[in-house]
Amino acid sequence: MITVSVKWQKELFKAVEIDTTQPPYVFKCQLYDLTGVPPERQKIMVKGGLLKDDAEWSTLGVKEGQKLMMMGTADEIVKAPEKGPVFVEDLPEEEQAINLGHSAGLFNLGNTCYMNSTVQCLHSVPELKSALIKYSHSGRSNDVDQTSHMLTIATRDLFGELDKSVKAVAPMQFWMVLRKKYPQFGQLHNNTFMQQDAEECWTQLLYTLSQSLRSSGSSESPDTVKALFGVELVSRVHCVESGEESSETESVYSLKCHISHEVNHLHEGLKHALKSELEKNSPSLGRSAIYLKESRINGLPRYLTIQFVRFFWKRESNQKAKILRKVDYPLQLDIFDLCSDDLRKRLEAPRQTLRDEEGKKLGLKSNEKSSGSKDNDIKMSDVEGSSNGSGEASNPTPDEGAMTGIYDLVSVLTHKGRSADSGHYVAWVKQESGKWIEYDDDNPIPQREEDITKLSGGGDWHMAYICMYKARTVPM
Repeated sequence: MITVSVKWQKELFKAVEIDTTQPPYVFKCQLYDLTGVPPERQKIMVKGGLLKDDAEWSTLGVKEGQKLMMMGTADEIVKAPEKGPVFVEDLPEEEQAINLGHSAGLFNLGNTCYMNSTVQCLHSVPELKSALIKYSHSGRSNDVDQTSHMLTIATRDLFGELDKSVKAVAPMQFWMVLRKKYPQFGQLHNNTFMQQDAEECWTQLLYTLSQSLRSSGSSESPDTVKALFGVELVSRVHCVESGEESSETESVYSLKCHISHEVNHLHEGLKHALKSELEKNSPSLGRSAIYLKESRINGLPRYLTIQFVRFFWKRESNQKAKILRKVDYPLQLDIFDLCSDDLRKRLEAPRQTLRDEEGKKLGLKSNEKSSGSKDNDIKMSDVEGSSNGSGEASNPTPDEGAMTGIYDLVSVLTHKGRSADSGHYVAWVKQESGKWIEYDDDNPIPQREEDITKLSGGGDWHMAYICMYKARTVPM
């Protein structure tokens, strides 16, 4: 790490740090934050000519305290005239961002597409943004470590930047804190930061936010992340050999879609993942035995996250390999048949209400006698517990409505390439307007909804790795 000063136009920026383990492009992103000059417009004079994005610092001879000269013009917001029509480009930047219809992109700081795509997907959850806004610098409690607190602050600030900016954002602070909290994301190979697994980044970030936001002292939502993303599972563990049987409950932040030659659709992969075999000691047999574990969903989140298990460890090459098989997924997902009997009972009344509402839109009469309901007088208390099997933090408020078990696709995180340690990650996010945006790092690209389901695999094109669905609810 060395410190330099940078002269740009009439301004002199002192004590600008250069991390020589990172490519010069990252340094240019720092200058973009200071000057507003995009990296592609920056011309920085160094020994031998202009500073290139992928140059090696060791060959440039940049010394501690050296003054560098930079040329380039910043993006400017045109001032609105006192009278006359107001154009989008005349508005303050924050209002421009609103009129743009989607948030800003994120600069790639050197194989950070896995991080950028994760951030863009989670940034699309308004309830998570609201919880982060309420989280203050002084909100850290004793059971949350300092780096977790700082990563939560960095996430909150980065989400805010994305909402207010029309230009791409350089997530420098967030990336630095993420690497400090989880050093695996700072692994180097030939002095270059390595590509990492987006699912691992997603999981680690959500875990950190769950700890921080749960401990922030909010009595309204003591476990925000669990209410938004937590799936309650109830499992029957049975040993065929001894007849032993037990039940287990657990909370997870995502469901898995297992991929095999039998799986052609997401629903089939989910069913496969809810059944497994495990070997453990049998008290009655006095030795190890095979147990069958069958799980059912017993509590639903507002946002259902599904990971396609595409990567596996290949012993021959000693690296992660990728399953390229095509697995179709729907824009609307109904997981009713994957739920426990208890949860299905709680979902019946809201599902009938939803069917009646959709029927009215088509001009059909309401079906007063639900085909799936044995008792027409289902009490509202049966509906109120439908959000989560625990009946605690994720009980829906009147504004949120009652869960139906039906979900709409709101974001897809894709991977292009044949190895988890290489390739490229991209986020595809549905906006509040209903339009889809492909976030390829700093380049947001509008997409058609019919093209989103074509990211199902079967070749070398981008294929779904993580899908996030939003619950369809009905008024209570």
